[in-house]
Amino acid sequence: MNYNFFAPQQINFGWGRFQETGDLAASLGTRAFIISGSRSLEASGVIEELRQLLSRASIKSEFIRTISNEPEVMDVDQTTRLLRDLGAGAGDFLIGIGGGSGIDLAKATSAMITNQESETVVDYLEGVGRGLKLTEAPLPLMAIPTTAGTGSEATKNAVISSYAPPFKKSLRAEQMIPDIVLCDPQLACSVPPEITARTGMDAITQLLESYISCRAQPIPQALCLQGLKLAIPALPEAVENGNSRRGREAMAHAALLSGIALANSGLGMSHGVAPALGIHCKISHGLACALMLPATLKANYSVRQQEYAEIYRFLYPEQALSAEQAAESLIDEIQKLNDRIQIPRRLSDVGVSPLQIPALVQSSRGNSMSGNPREIPDEELTQILESLL
Repeated sequence: MNYNFFAPQQINFGWGRFQETGDLAASLGTRAFIISGSRSLEASGVIEELRQLLSRASIKSEFIRTISNEPEVMDVDQTTRLLRDLGAGAGDFLIGIGGGSGIDLAKATSAMITNQESETVVDYLEGVGRGLKLTEAPLPLMAIPTTAGTGSEATKNAVISSYAPPFKKSLRAEQMIPDIVLCDPQLACSVPPEITARTGMDAITQLLESYISCRAQPIPQALCLQGLKLAIPALPEAVENGNSRRGREAMAHAALLSGIALANSGLGMSHGVAPALGIHCKISHGLACALMLPATLKANYSVRQQEYAEIYRFLYPEQALSAEQAAESLIDEIQKLNDRIQIPRRLSDVGVSPLQIPALVQSSRGNSMSGNPREIPDEELTQILESLL
């Protein structure tokens, strides 16, 4: 065995622990810049409550913005300029609260504030721009996830999009892992069923893809098994009863584990294709991952049958099945789960046309696809996508 392992330095997890925000944040600085990923957090008073909790801990706060879309280049550049105009520097820190969009924007901005070789994040993204590296430590960051899905609270990258030219790439550095993760599952109770389903399947996809990745590692694999054991029964419960404490706690914990796993082991074909579906077809990330997951499992069956069987037997120890039967049953269970929470089976159901397939194939060749357990040539990926129309 030979591996490295990355995880947030401090994880505070528990129902109602949002009330501890001020005390926890006091170790990061004296002024907080807040970036939200959901307008409902403003409407429901969560942002105002956050500012009050910080104030009680003698921390000044500035509510910077809410981002409703997956962060784009202009979002990062504009937010960075705004924070520089406010004199962001020593003693300041960021809080990203919401889903992956808000947390990713906070992560990217915290890095760009201190790395000023270029005025645009494009020059630091993987595979585009000038290939600049993040050489300076980002401003400190607290991540408060309110949707159980992306795991961004535990990863070392932020995903940034562009539509002209079209790309979806990562800003990545080990120092970008949030300093403090405050995960209060109660904050997810107001998340609508459809978003709960899609973000939840993002977490499940991350757990499965990290387990079977060509870069899979032993600690993340152990976390993936626990996450899947929690998430597969809990997701329908959280979708069908948003106030279920058991469902929300299990999904929040599974999503956190999925973020730790992907930060160490990488992902696969589902997450390779999902950014392309987002850029070219405007399909949300969670939905894209969920729709692609059964096809991904089938595509990798020939090289990961043993791992599929391991997962299935861990999830359903009472079932006495052969390795082949257990592996096939895992794929069946994932498809049944998708069907139960109303994830479409076909790309045509979400507006993808045959004419978009070549662009999707071309745009799927990123870091996530490189983690797939076997190479998927363009011709095969074309056939897979066409079969899903």
